[in-house]
Amino acid sequence: MSLTAAVKPSDFTTTETLSVNNIEVVYNSVILVLRGISLEVEPGKVVSLLGPNGAGKSTTLKAISGLLKAELGEVTRGQIHWGGDRLDGLSAEDVVRMGLVQVIEGRLLFRHLTVEENLRVGGMVYQGGRRIGDDLERVYHYFPALAKLSRRVSGYLSGGEGQMLVIGRAMMAHPQLLMLDEPSLGLAPMLVHEIFDIIRHINQEEGMSVLIVEQNARAALELADYAYVMEDGRIVLDGPAEQMRENEDIKEFYLGLNQAGGRKNYREVKHYKRRKRWLG
Repeated sequence: MSLTAAVKPSDFTTTETLSVNNIEVVYNSVILVLRGISLEVEPGKVVSLLGPNGAGKSTTLKAISGLLKAELGEVTRGQIHWGGDRLDGLSAEDVVRMGLVQVIEGRLLFRHLTVEENLRVGGMVYQGGRRIGDDLERVYHYFPALAKLSRRVSGYLSGGEGQMLVIGRAMMAHPQLLMLDEPSLGLAPMLVHEIFDIIRHINQEEGMSVLIVEQNARAALELADYAYVMEDGRIVLDGPAEQMRENEDIKEFYLGLNQAGGRKNYREVKHYKRRKRWLG
């Protein structure tokens, strides 16, 4: 399926690089969560941020998107740049207007509104003057299921339909960098495959950069160009996704395979032997 003449991929192609430089994040002026995080998302690339619960992945996204302030968090050291502009210190509204949009974990919807009404709300922040009908058509191109459900109240959607809707709503804001927090959470494997395939098509057809936080390492590494692994608020490993898929630590601790290619029992490795290799 091709985009209509009114909705061209070149309209949304990313030309800027996101650079996160040695940032620290503190909550409530006391709790240090991020400890010198540095990462980069080049124009049009997909970057995955992997790691266990509590590693600081979601906090990293919120530091970029400006959502930390709502949770009494702040960047206390380092800088975040989008091209030539500095992001840390900006409000979430200003960050969105600059083209960086985060899809928050948990599929937060206006549950009393219909699917189309939710999408229209997402388009309210875009200042580019495009007609809302063209943007709806663009979303329905990638998510045909939403077109069929456009009049349904969103509170009655399934988990997979809800995930499609929150991504579609973010696209209505015309992001140049789309940030996704755990899009596979709570979904069946078939739905995970479908949604990640759609994200791949969006990236390829639009030239849109994607930064994805994900615990499903297999799906994330199949999608990404580059990946970072976080633990305890630090980056402990990074590299091209193809290389990371072949890394023995990644295979053992995130893909569940031992060096012989068999399934690994997590109980055998719960003491994090990988620290000896990554941090030693």
